[in-house]
Amino acid sequence: MKELRYDAVVIGGGAAGMAAALELDGAGLSCAIVEREENLGGILVQCIHNGFGLIEFNEELSGPEFAERFEDRVRGTGIKPYVGTTVMDIDVSGGDKLLYCYSAEYGILRMSCRAIVLAMGCRERNRGNIRIPGSRPAGVYTAGLAQRLVNIEGYIPGKDIVIVGSGDIGLIMARRMSWVGCKVHAVVEILPYPSGLTRNIVQCLHDFSIPLYLSHLTTNIVGKDRVEGVEITPLENGALMTEKAFTIACDTVLLSVGLVPENELSKQVGVEMNPMTNGPSVDSRLMTNVSGVFACGNVLHVHDLVDYVVEEARRAGAFAALWLKGERAKLEVRVKAGSNVRYVAPGRVDAEADNKIYLRTLIVKNDATLEVRVNNRVIKSVKKTHIQPSEMITVSLGAKDLAAAAGSPDPVVEIAIS
Repeated sequence: MKELRYDAVVIGGGAAGMAAALELDGAGLSCAIVEREENLGGILVQCIHNGFGLIEFNEELSGPEFAERFEDRVRGTGIKPYVGTTVMDIDVSGGDKLLYCYSAEYGILRMSCRAIVLAMGCRERNRGNIRIPGSRPAGVYTAGLAQRLVNIEGYIPGKDIVIVGSGDIGLIMARRMSWVGCKVHAVVEILPYPSGLTRNIVQCLHDFSIPLYLSHLTTNIVGKDRVEGVEITPLENGALMTEKAFTIACDTVLLSVGLVPENELSKQVGVEMNPMTNGPSVDSRLMTNVSGVFACGNVLHVHDLVDYVVEEARRAGAFAALWLKGERAKLEVRVKAGSNVRYVAPGRVDAEADNKIYLRTLIVKNDATLEVRVNNRVIKSVKKTHIQPSEMITVSLGAKDLAAAAGSPDPVVEIAIS
């Protein structure tokens, strides 16, 4: 077993992991990245479409181009990336944190460190998560797996496609499958509004004349050995209209029914989870309840843009560096989701510092108003032209905004939308 020592170890080598590691290295701390895939970049490597980097680089890049820019930055630092290496166990019971890693190249590694940044990303929900009836024929894939097959492996999973769910990966694969000569017959969404970004609805569905069935439930996958069709049933006022059910013939079903933060390691070390995000509960400095363990990116909550992932990960890396140097938050105030808000992250703010809050709404609305309140007193109001659950909202709160919280005995910050 090889013994290694670093100030901090970042688990996950995607955009979040690289951004956090760069901050730690820039603060003069030794840092390693542990990535189970054979290359850095995470999911970006298979996202060959453009649309990345508009905020981070003020350019429109493909996923691999975005990842490559961060890889180039990592190469020019003292950061040690361990690719093809899987963290199997973490021990936080002693003074130092111990990570036990397996690797074909490096063998068995035991890394000791003072801080850990969790940046493992997220995974797709599958057919078992949504319980679609029917047998188990060949031809049912998650959209992300199909994306990897087409973009990385060079395989086309089928010719006649139905996509269940209107998440961004599914929308992008509707366009991608059309480009390779397949027929995408429909995208079926149980909700009355799309789950993906508006730009993907326009560029991936409207531009290719692909039908989007909103308020429709996939009630059966037809076929024994191979998918032969999908039964679709409309929903009206929440009730299934079985008499209006219809079947779309196809040989392949792609599932784009949501993402789940990858938190098996987090749970293993005793990290408290947020039931609304399925990610860790963190304080104003993105630290979990386990001292010295930080979280950022899609492992914390699912983001819609990689630019936001990088922004949040930079803050996590910088906060981890400050923690390692002995600095602590001075006055933390709890933040809660108010009316029409699904969740807020992080769950605390520092009343004497600058904070960035990420949230998702529960409603689709034009001309909305976002209000930040401290003990029912409005301290900030922001007008929003349009809001929808698929698009994340950010709000900044500084010490001036939170002055009322600093003067209250038991302050609570509430964020609501009307």
